[in-house]
Amino acid sequence: MASGKPKKNPRLASGRKRARQDVKLNAHNSSLRSKYRTAVKNVEKAVATGDKAKATDLFTKMQAVVDTVADKGIFHKNKAARDKSRLAAKVKALALAA
Repeated sequence: MASGKPKKNPRLASGRKRARQDVKLNAHNSSLRSKYRTAVKNVEKAVATGDKAKATDLFTKMQAVVDTVADKGIFHKNKAARDKSRLAAKVKALALAA
């Protein structure tokens, strides 16, 4: 993704400001993306271990994180809905199996 060329400093003040803002925004978006992936991964781990109570608890927390990140536009709303749907099916199957 990243090319080997070093980035040049923008000449205009507005360009310099935009570059400063992009660094801050990129860090914030990366943090939210990481939080999203971690929440999804934690639910999947709980389902894999077969812990129904933990999986349901983590799933409810994961829904809030996923909705927040989707509302901010970090991930598309359809991706968020797809992930929630798939994990809900896994948690429900785990609950029915017990």
